[in-house]
Amino acid sequence: MPDAMMYQEEMFVVLMPGAAEEFLTPEELLERLTTILGDRQDDLPHDLQRFSTIAEQAQHLRDTACDLELAPGEAMQWYVVRLEK
Repeated sequence: MPDAMMYQEEMFVVLMPGAAEEFLTPEELLERLTTILGDRQDDLPHDLQRFSTIAEQAQHLRDTACDLELAPGEAMQWYVVRLEK
């Protein structure tokens, strides 16, 4: 059985084109994705079109993917990280 710790999302490192890496909590990443998707409802990735709300789209994207194309050749990327104290 896999270690349940492996599935705990503590923080995400977020990479945006032309910007320094950022560390966001799962809630902060969800908020960022919600904002981005809110501006792109006419140009959604195919797998997100089946969701009726932006919140559902953002949740699905955060939980099942690690990138979102923002423009041709430019993508936002995010990865789960665990920060040690």
